[in-house]
Amino acid sequence: MENHRNDGGSKLGMWLFLLSEILLFGGLFILYSVYRFQNPQIFHLAAEALNRPLGVLNTLVLLTSSLTMALSIFFLKKGSPGRSLLFLASTLFLGILFLFNKYLEWTWKVQLGIYPDAPRLLERERGEVLFYGLYYSMTGLHGLHVLVGLGILSVMLFFILKNKINHNHSVPLENTGLYWHLVDIVWIFLFPLFYLIT
Repeated sequence: MENHRNDGGSKLGMWLFLLSEILLFGGLFILYSVYRFQNPQIFHLAAEALNRPLGVLNTLVLLTSSLTMALSIFFLKKGSPGRSLLFLASTLFLGILFLFNKYLEWTWKVQLGIYPDAPRLLERERGEVLFYGLYYSMTGLHGLHVLVGLGILSVMLFFILKNKINHNHSVPLENTGLYWHLVDIVWIFLFPLFYLIT
């Protein structure tokens, strides 16, 4: 009974944390919308210069990682820690792949002199400066969340290996899954805002 109460409190705490994260990103989405409304044409032209195929690839990577995360939880609860570990490791790999792709994309932009406070960027119109400021801030914050998620996933992997998390005690992995799904959902909003804007 005590474990049940602790699990309930843990789940409630995670949902409250996720709510705070939604409020954080929600505020940024509103800020983006205001600036986009003020500079629609410039935002459209700036978005055209982003690497859309890489953005699509990263979207597919994160969607797949949500599936592997869900399968990891499913198999752990079914009493198959080996399969759970396999899918958890796959989720880790996909998260690392996402960050690597984002690193490549940022590197290409930086090499072109397009980054916050870059002299070349500051010569352009204010709307484009705003677009790239939001682009780096919002995708960077999201990338930080992915990095934190990878750290938590690694801890879960270790705990499953040590049998500290198993089919009788799966709430930590479930909470990790909730966090990872939030990270994926945030990207689902970021991708069209920056890459598919019309």
